[in-house]
Amino acid sequence: MDPGLNQLLKWSIENSETTQNDSTDPKAERPSGQGLNKEAIRSLMGGPSDADLMKLSMAAIQSPDVSLDDKLVAFDNLEQLIEIVDNANNLESLALWTPLVTELSNAEAGIRRMAAWCIGTAVQNNVKTQERALAVDALPLLVQLALGDPNDQVRRKAIYALSSAIRNYPPALQVMVQHLPKDLRPGGAVNAGDMDDVDKVMDGIKQASGGTVR
Repeated sequence: MDPGLNQLLKWSIENSETTQNDSTDPKAERPSGQGLNKEAIRSLMGGPSDADLMKLSMAAIQSPDVSLDDKLVAFDNLEQLIEIVDNANNLESLALWTPLVTELSNAEAGIRRMAAWCIGTAVQNNVKTQERALAVDALPLLVQLALGDPNDQVRRKAIYALSSAIRNYPPALQVMVQHLPKDLRPGGAVNAGDMDDVDKVMDGIKQASGGTVR
């Protein structure tokens, strides 16, 4: 790998503040470029692209040589990148959807939480990414996490991801309902475009999970 990119990743890890809860301070200052060497700065100014950074983040998340704390930083960086719609759409072309969904089954709760968070961010108000989440079978796993994960923070982010995935997208709503326990399934038809209908279904999931969404 380009030494500049390696240095850039190291700088990102050392200067990022890993999110430890569900809220972020929008006024919080971003780290400065202090500590970057000339090679890293050249890599930054001439690239890497957002696509490079997304792939680099996933490579760190999947690497056995990267610590858990640094994996969480890489996941935080990825989540911020895919807040941009074009980057979220590029998850497919970069072949990142499958590894992202795989992390929903990670043994570490922090990784599961970040994976669900990234999916929720990626699919929000975006039919293209909602289609991809459905195609890679993210919905059944998110239902399992929302209702059965032992970690409250994981459950919350799984609910957030489900809520984002089904709104205005009937195919995802149908699949989610099919994987709910019978007592949580709505008694009649649910309109994915009716936010009141969707909220009623999601409220039942929230109550069953014992959590709220933030």
